[in-house]
Amino acid sequence: MGVFGSSAKVYQPAAEVDLGPGSGELYISPNVKAPRVAGLLVKIFVWVLELPIVGWVLLYILKKDNLINKLVSEAEIPETPLFTATHSWEDTPEQNVSLTKPDLSPAERVQEAVSCLPERLESTLATDGLKRWTIRDFSNAYSSGEITPVQVAKRFLAAVKESSGPTLNMGFFISCDPEDIMKQAEESTLRYQRGAPLSALDGVLVGVKDEIDCLPYPTTGGTRWLGKARPCEADAACVAQLRACGAVLAGKTNMHELGAGTSGINPHHGSARNPYNVGRVAGGSSSGSAAVVCAGLCPVALGVDGGGSVRMPAALCGVVGFKPTAGRLSSAGVLPLNWTVGMAGILAGTVEDAAIAYSAIADQSQPSYLRPELNLPLLTSTPSISNVKLAKSAKWFNDSSDDIRACCDKALQTLNTQYGWETLEVTVPEIEEMRLAHYVTIGSECTASLSKYLDKLKRSEIGWDVRVALGVYGSFSSRAYLNSQRLRNRQMFFHKQIFKTADVIVSPMTGVTAPALQDDALKTGELDYINGAALIRYSIAGNFLGLPAITIMVGQDKAGLPIGLQFIGRPWSEATLLHIAFAMQEACSKNHRKPAVFYDLLKKD
Repeated sequence: MGVFGSSAKVYQPAAEVDLGPGSGELYISPNVKAPRVAGLLVKIFVWVLELPIVGWVLLYILKKDNLINKLVSEAEIPETPLFTATHSWEDTPEQNVSLTKPDLSPAERVQEAVSCLPERLESTLATDGLKRWTIRDFSNAYSSGEITPVQVAKRFLAAVKESSGPTLNMGFFISCDPEDIMKQAEESTLRYQRGAPLSALDGVLVGVKDEIDCLPYPTTGGTRWLGKARPCEADAACVAQLRACGAVLAGKTNMHELGAGTSGINPHHGSARNPYNVGRVAGGSSSGSAAVVCAGLCPVALGVDGGGSVRMPAALCGVVGFKPTAGRLSSAGVLPLNWTVGMAGILAGTVEDAAIAYSAIADQSQPSYLRPELNLPLLTSTPSISNVKLAKSAKWFNDSSDDIRACCDKALQTLNTQYGWETLEVTVPEIEEMRLAHYVTIGSECTASLSKYLDKLKRSEIGWDVRVALGVYGSFSSRAYLNSQRLRNRQMFFHKQIFKTADVIVSPMTGVTAPALQDDALKTGELDYINGAALIRYSIAGNFLGLPAITIMVGQDKAGLPIGLQFIGRPWSEATLLHIAFAMQEACSKNHRKPAVFYDLLKKD
């Protein structure tokens, strides 16, 4: 019993839980009890929350009403804690892959990835006015002399200026240095003129989330203070690898402050808007990275995914969002906002470009005896793999809007009809329990990571909505944290059992499409936990359990907003996920509509 008399859940041992489709396992849909508040109401809420004693009581009531106490903090859980979601290397057989040599440079890996792609060079997404230029499109245009990286960079900068103006106010970037971008483009142009580009990525624009170190920019984490408190002294490992391939680092993309929200609304740097509808959010926290790819400004961007923060905005903006296995990418130079659930990820216009970027930034610096093998998918035919088994947990899968549910069901039927892939009905138990345990974990790690700064910082330096988030994060007890890690152990067991019979777990990427960006939230942020819970409903296993996951656009709702389908894979099965996403792209992309805000950087004058 809790201190206010609440009844805590008693969990049965994980091994005794039935994972079959008719198990009767209770599915708890998030019944978030919190109204949407913004503007003055947020300020009043923060004032009350930060009062001594009164604030503590309010926090306890909020956690009690939203089942954190019952399902996590005060629960009785038989499993021991599992503190990290890293996975030892397991040689899981994958179909139609190319095993890369262990000592290739990033540029050499890129060239190997390109050789794994189909011969055709035209974009697969060239219908209904939408032409997503790929990395290979840029590379071939540069090599033929049709256009130069300098010309593309000038078009890019003009587009950034236009999109940042008062008419559109898209909020794509926090920092964008024209002089640095032009210098990189000039160096790339000279390499092409000499016939010696570094790789297919040479001269290609890549956005970098402002949670990742990239010279010459400060790393703000979406704040107005962190860039001064923590100077950026070198490129992050993933950025250095892209730079070694000749990529033009296009600036620091916008993000939700400290990654502490799902909307991408940022009162300090402007709010990233959704290119499909500028009155909608781009999603958080990698909002700017998703939006610049969607709008055609960059074929690829880097994000960071701690709670779906790459995949969720990718789905809302209709692009590919790819989070590899925990440990596959180096964490060096990525803000350590959360140690055990967050990592860099890739946003791309096409699956092919996600595969190329992945080949460039995969971490091959570990000693050979620790280094997992790096397989690249041979995407030379569709389908290039067979007998794929997709695990679907119906109650969870169907806990989404009618448009999303119908669209994702249709996509699964297409996979079955075109490729013969089988959908298996399973139960993924304790989904809401996992979401709450992840929330406790990411919140606890965030406050611990930032404590040396927050203890000295004036509260007025922090956005109003983030002050609420930090207040909640700081209220979690050691028991809540430990119980969350016990729940992590249970979920790791459940997922390993499912992967004994299925290749991937499939779900919608979000429970709703992009919510409205309302004016009253622009200066204060907003507290919209109902939409927030729906947006991250399907994200958590990728982070909490360190599993690879990818989302691909499969259609649009009645309002024309993108819908994403997610595939969650076994550890180290990135090549299989890219295969499946590529097949899904080939089957669904022909009806995609063009975003309302879109720039064609390779158009002929």
